[in-house]
Amino acid sequence: MPILRHRHARTIRELRLAIDCLPVGTREAMLEGVQHSPRIIVGAYTDGEGGVCPMLAAHRRGGRTNFLSFARSWDRFTGACRRRPATARELRTLVALLEGSLLDEERVDLGGVIAEHAALRERREREEYAERGRVRRWLESEADPGGEIVARRLRAPRWLGRRREKVPA
Repeated sequence: MPILRHRHARTIRELRLAIDCLPVGTREAMLEGVQHSPRIIVGAYTDGEGGVCPMLAAHRRGGRTNFLSFARSWDRFTGACRRRPATARELRTLVALLEGSLLDEERVDLGGVIAEHAALRERREREEYAERGRVRRWLESEADPGGEIVARRLRAPRWLGRRREKVPA
């Protein structure tokens, strides 16, 4: 049984990857097509009885994409060796993967993240430039300090003295 579980988990990962590679419009159309089509099949593009594969369901809802890796991963996931209707479990899994992929897409707006990063970087550079200017003005005003200058020799750390005592000369 563990080998079958491992293989099944791998096919689900492959299907999720294929779904994530689809354009957002195609994923939305596929989700709508799978939820509203009377019959979704595996192992073929169509059957003579009105059944369609998920990719054709998306195509009919406006998701015009020809993505062969999705079809292959869908057939591997379902174990399709012949044309048959998709099981309820297979359809639930596909819907869950499509919904999860769309939710992930909504959460991460890469354009927004990149713009936010650029703005943060620019603000940080402006603050560093302003700080360098303040430090420079402070140094210039304190360039000739009045009063007594005190200098003394720094002592060696205690551990350095102990180390020298332990090492024979």
